[in-house]
Amino acid sequence: MNGIINVYKEKGYTSHDVVAKMRGILKMKKIGHTGTLDPDAEGVLPLCIGNATKVVELIIDKDKAYDGVMKLGVTTDTQDMTGRITSINDVNVKEEEVEEACKKFVGGYDQLPPMYSAVKVQGKRLYELARKGQEVERKKRPVIINEILIRGYNKEENEVSISVSCGKGTYIRTLIHDIGYELGCGASMQSQTMLLSLVRLKN
Repeated sequence: MNGIINVYKEKGYTSHDVVAKMRGILKMKKIGHTGTLDPDAEGVLPLCIGNATKVVELIIDKDKAYDGVMKLGVTTDTQDMTGRITSINDVNVKEEEVEEACKKFVGGYDQLPPMYSAVKVQGKRLYELARKGQEVERKKRPVIINEILIRGYNKEENEVSISVSCGKGTYIRTLIHDIGYELGCGASMQSQTMLLSLVRLKN
């Protein structure tokens, strides 16, 4: 069997978990995923089967689109709501201020990989060190942000729904964390969904 299968990854599974599951279902080893999604993220994960694994890198290099929810006023050690809360802050932010903060990241910026990530430092995954309570120096990496659209703002819950079109290697929860820092109240990722569309978003 050769080709590309679009799998909807549910929360709680890593991209590697999905590959392992499909290897068992299809009874074949030559399967590769097209990007590492956080366990708490859900959405479409294209899997390359058989000879199609030759195009994995081509797909990874394409822009990606996500829907996400920012929880304003809360920061955690994982930058999402599954982590340990590190601060709770008052939120007095208008939607226009959120839009202005988001605009500052459009075009791209140097992003610091989170400790809870699969990035390797000196041969070890950052999340392995983070789980041991260790924090190491990381180098910022340039990421491309094509668009950030505000889809809704629930002021009672301090939640902002956004859509993001970005280049490879972008951590959406880190982008949300950085937007929260720009707003002065902090923010964590409430949820994230990867979309199949790899084109720019439009209102």
